Amino acid sequence: MQRPMEGPTSHIYFSQRLRLHYVDWGNEGAPPMLLLHGGRDHCRNWDWVAEAFRDDYHIIAPDLRGHGDSQWLLGGSYEHVDYVYDIAQLLHQRQHTPVTIIGHSLGGSISLLYAGLYPETVTRLVSIEGMGPPPAILEERINAPLATRLSAWIDDLRRIAGRIPRRYDSLEDAYERMQTENPHLTETQARHLTIHGSNQNEDGTYSWKFDNYVRAFPPVGLPYEEQQQLHSRISCPTLLFHGQESWASNPAEDGRAEHFQNAEVASIANAGHWVHHDQLDEFLAITRAFLAR
Repeated sequence: MQRPMEGPTSHIYFSQRLRLHYVDWGNEGAPPMLLLHGGRDHCRNWDWVAEAFRDDYHIIAPDLRGHGDSQWLLGGSYEHVDYVYDIAQLLHQRQHTPVTIIGHSLGGSISLLYAGLYPETVTRLVSIEGMGPPPAILEERINAPLATRLSAWIDDLRRIAGRIPRRYDSLEDAYERMQTENPHLTETQARHLTIHGSNQNEDGTYSWKFDNYVRAFPPVGLPYEEQQQLHSRISCPTLLFHGQESWASNPAEDGRAEHFQNAEVASIANAGHWVHHDQLDEFLAITRAFLAR
């Protein structure tokens, strides 16, 4: 008989004066594992992965700033380097290194940057669709003239400032939106993600927890070539997942995997951007084998 899933405990830490939230799955003394979610997501999207690995690792999973139950910014931009700082602070404060890291999308990108900065602290790295858009699009966006990037950023912020967060009359309505966003999700997955990813408003309606301002691309960032240089500093075994139905390109085919010292690519059929949700069993089997080497 399968035992019911026992959830994690909630904790708070501080970074750049922000009050940030993370969950801890217990198992003190076991090797540390860090799980990093993607943009507009939350730490409880990892529950199925954490349940699979909690007996072998001491797992913590943060809500990135502006996401889940972590504090939103007042002014400023949601920059990649600030996310990296938050993660560096969490691992430093918790003394949670050397660590195995699994990150998805934005969390995968943050994982790659952190591992490039502190290669000696990461033992294994799994990045699910964490390389961003295809190289040509990414390079064009990052290397566009500064005036173009700044004006686009200002236009984005003005648009977002006038955007009223969507309110759903019921959790059922929010669930249906979640299911529409990713039809690969099972009913159980979609309901779980909806419950942990939404708050009830004072008028009884429901809205997603993330800050709408996380939608804006910052006007400045690491140049594409410098990101590649950081990736080349990653010394630990690295597994890059790609969903064959995703908008992202395969890093084994677009050349980006070549910048790593020790990386392999797993391209998963019948999966989109959320590989760890769309094909959970296959993801767990491949990841478990990779971590066991």
